[in-house]
Amino acid sequence: MGAGCAPTFESLAKFRVGSHSLRGLRLIRTHLHDEPFSQEDLTHLGLLRLDMIGVLGVTESGEPSLLHLAHLLPPNQQGEICRILKPVPFHDLDLQLDTFLHALESDMQRSDTQHDVAGGIESAILVSAAPKSHAEQDEHLEELNELAESAGVRVLDRIAQRTHEGYERYLIGKGKLKEVVMRALQKGADLIIFDQDLAPAQARAISEVTDLKVIDRTQLILDIFARRAHTREGKVQVELAQLRYLLPRLSGHGTSLSRLGGGIGTRGPGETKLETDRRRIRDRIAHLEREIDDVARHQDQRRARRLRQALPILSIVGYTNAGKSTLLNTLTQSQISAQDRLFETLDTTSRRLRFPHDREVIVTDTVGFIRDLPQDLVGAFRTTLDELRDADMLLHVVDASALNIDQQIAAVDTVLQSLQMDTIPRIMVLNKCDRLSAHQTEVLCTRYHGIAVSALDRETLRPLIAHLETLLPVVPGSPSHEADADQPPTDLALASHP
Repeated sequence: MGAGCAPTFESLAKFRVGSHSLRGLRLIRTHLHDEPFSQEDLTHLGLLRLDMIGVLGVTESGEPSLLHLAHLLPPNQQGEICRILKPVPFHDLDLQLDTFLHALESDMQRSDTQHDVAGGIESAILVSAAPKSHAEQDEHLEELNELAESAGVRVLDRIAQRTHEGYERYLIGKGKLKEVVMRALQKGADLIIFDQDLAPAQARAISEVTDLKVIDRTQLILDIFARRAHTREGKVQVELAQLRYLLPRLSGHGTSLSRLGGGIGTRGPGETKLETDRRRIRDRIAHLEREIDDVARHQDQRRARRLRQALPILSIVGYTNAGKSTLLNTLTQSQISAQDRLFETLDTTSRRLRFPHDREVIVTDTVGFIRDLPQDLVGAFRTTLDELRDADMLLHVVDASALNIDQQIAAVDTVLQSLQMDTIPRIMVLNKCDRLSAHQTEVLCTRYHGIAVSALDRETLRPLIAHLETLLPVVPGSPSHEADADQPPTDLALASHP
């Protein structure tokens, strides 16, 4: 190729490679006056994952002069991406290229194997690009870090850029995007995770710059939900959300758009593979929506039976990982899975709880909320979230030790408003106060009109239970045992003050 020419990803679609292997292509460029490699040359080598790049100097008479060669390196502790060989006169080059590249590819593959065996998990670079301050972006990247760890991803680095209008194509500038990709290659990352949601056009544009897997925050949350869903209802809702997210992002690459899908079961010989994929996804979405409607009807019947019992319902809501499931476990002496990670609970759980003087309630715990909760998830989980509509009272559990407590409270308020549930009476429960001093706890309780507890310590629940007793109606205990509260009522002996 002549000086200034370089292949693009659009022209290399059929040469796609893994993140730790070579592409199978070499690039020779010409530089006048025996100039060495430019930064652009080395960037092309890294981004395109070429076998090797060469720069051939040209004399004033047009004869070949010095040849500069460079090749990629496997991920290493020094963070070196490539190695530049000593330039040699073109006619004196003595390099067995096939043997050299075979050994280099073997080193790459060996590095990939060691990477998989050593870690056993994917590694990522986190990126935030927004007009917000660096402090706000750092907070958001910290939460994205927790999401990544919850999904089993090892975070290698974080990058934040304060953006302005004009970066619609790549979300960040193209130069900054190349810097991010090179950083990922340098550290041996498998994927790049954006804190902001990528529009379909942005995802396609970024995929033209790198072969690394690139996902956004919504995709990461969907992956976590897919891992956590255990019941049939939960799995159906997650799959529906994933397909709704995927549908507008389907795109064809190169000749794939011209492949025809004909025969039995397709629309006709004029339907492209892309159209066939979209139609199949729409059909699957329709099927899942019908299945969710069936689940909703079953839940309506179950709620009707519960309402006939005339038992008050307490629903626990709050930001993800605020301690909702732990509180339910402590209140009802249950063994619901409650780990220190985001979105541990997806499926609604209900338990019956009996206060002194035969005051009995049903306590429910459901999926946690998060800032900018993806609309696809809100829509898909409507049957789960509808459980909250029957609540007589909401226990809004807040992580009192969170640095961004105001933002977490606001995020929960936003979701409740979008579900038109913000009129249900609420009690603010400030959890994890064992991590704070007594003065800090008192200040928070005054500011938010909340009740301080540590869900891990039953003794700290006394003020909360005493307050609930004054608000809940006196209803005789029911001997009925429903499927969603099939355990005997748990007696709150601790509610009686000594």
